[in-house]
Amino acid sequence: MLIETNLPNILHRGKVRDTFALGDDLLLMVATDRISAFDVVLPNAIPEKGRVLNRISAFWFEKTAHLTPNHFLALADVPSVASRFGNHPLLRRLPPEVARQAMIVQRARRLDVECIVRGYIAGSAWGEYRRQGTVSGQKMPKGLLEGQAFPEPLFTPTTKAESGHDQNMTHQQVVDLVGQGVARQLEETSKAVYQFAHEYARQRGIVLADTKMEFGLLDGQLILIDELLTPDSSRFWDAAGYEPGKSQPNYDKQFVRDYLLGLGWNQQPPAPALPEDVVARTSQRYLEAYQKLTGERL
Repeated sequence: MLIETNLPNILHRGKVRDTFALGDDLLLMVATDRISAFDVVLPNAIPEKGRVLNRISAFWFEKTAHLTPNHFLALADVPSVASRFGNHPLLRRLPPEVARQAMIVQRARRLDVECIVRGYIAGSAWGEYRRQGTVSGQKMPKGLLEGQAFPEPLFTPTTKAESGHDQNMTHQQVVDLVGQGVARQLEETSKAVYQFAHEYARQRGIVLADTKMEFGLLDGQLILIDELLTPDSSRFWDAAGYEPGKSQPNYDKQFVRDYLLGLGWNQQPPAPALPEDVVARTSQRYLEAYQKLTGERL
């Protein structure tokens, strides 16, 4: 179902997530069934998508906590969650269909940088390479194939745009925004999380081609926030069918992107509606990604 929350204390309604205040220090983050492509929200909901995003983020926050702290505290549908967090009225009356797609997190000061790590050349990076021989402005070797692994993962940050398309950022632009020390932390931490997750996923039949992360500052400490290593924020490829030189079989929203590209849509609002079979097959891909990575069925 398409969760359109009518709860009080809303702070932000994003493309996919709705965020609510739980006092001064905590947030309730709801992953809806909305889906975006090319930075435009589509009119359709994707069944079970919000629950997958919520659960898979929680899974990865716990798995990577040894690498970097994060904002995750608890899933909102665990027993006695309201009493654990001060019996906040919002938690006491949270509808079950919303609770299962929500988590309680610490409130941090977001850094306006999308921290993208690319292990393989695909998507917009492949398009840029074909046009200019570069990826995020960095010169690349000649003769790369679509889907080929880079010798080392690339850190290709972008702006965090509230609307429209994010823009590539140079290293100096990141330094100018957050300072030299934090800029170095963003790159090193992003790469460390990606490399850990890549190895973990590969053992479970998924190639983690690339991903994007967000960070914030809490009491002066850098922490991971928002979502983490989901089918929305990452490219998950089927390892069994992986072969450089073609579009890869996937468990993410590339299926939706490919459908929209086939329509010749100009990637500007309003977005076209998705047919029922595309919605159903997208939902199935998200559920399969969750099962493969966690070993559990939703």
